[in-house]
Amino acid sequence: MDTRRKNLPAAERRAATVKAVVELAAEQNPNDITTAAIAKRMGLTQGALFRHFPNKGAIMQAVMEWVTERLLARVDKVVQAAASPLAALEAVFETHVEFVVEHPGVPRMLFGELQRAKATETRRMVQTLILRYSDRLRHLIEEGKAQGELDVLLDTEAAAILFIGTIQGLVMQSLLVGDAGYMRQHAARVFAIFCRGIRSTQ
Repeated sequence: MDTRRKNLPAAERRAATVKAVVELAAEQNPNDITTAAIAKRMGLTQGALFRHFPNKGAIMQAVMEWVTERLLARVDKVVQAAASPLAALEAVFETHVEFVVEHPGVPRMLFGELQRAKATETRRMVQTLILRYSDRLRHLIEEGKAQGELDVLLDTEAAAILFIGTIQGLVMQSLLVGDAGYMRQHAARVFAIFCRGIRSTQ
């Protein structure tokens, strides 16, 4: 076994654990991922894994932290670079799609956590991610209305819900066909339809 891999610093080991979980979630039901499977993917014993995480719940929380930080950082970056609110919304849509194509296990984990009946910390983190994401969308939509790009009578809350729901629809379709690239193939055309529904006609 590679001793350099065995002796990674704690931060790198945690990052490697997150990477392993995201990869496994793309291959199987996230609820079926065990700490034994995670350790095996990393070439470790479960004992070595538990030196960095007390239990599976802590691992999943680390994964959700990673998803939140990476996705929102990408969103904020493209928003700052966009020439207008509408252009920013399109860039966010494209960025979100690319994130899912790169990490197809992520939406499976998110859906899985939201389906849990019990209020776990991980489920709360998923809900917080969606709220923070939605806040960014509502802000862009309000800016678009103020600048005359979007219909001034547009229901901001409903538009934000539809934006997220449209991406979720693409995700579900990609899961049905078993190809994450399906999202990339259809994203531009789907967003164009969404755009026609919110753009100002003045």
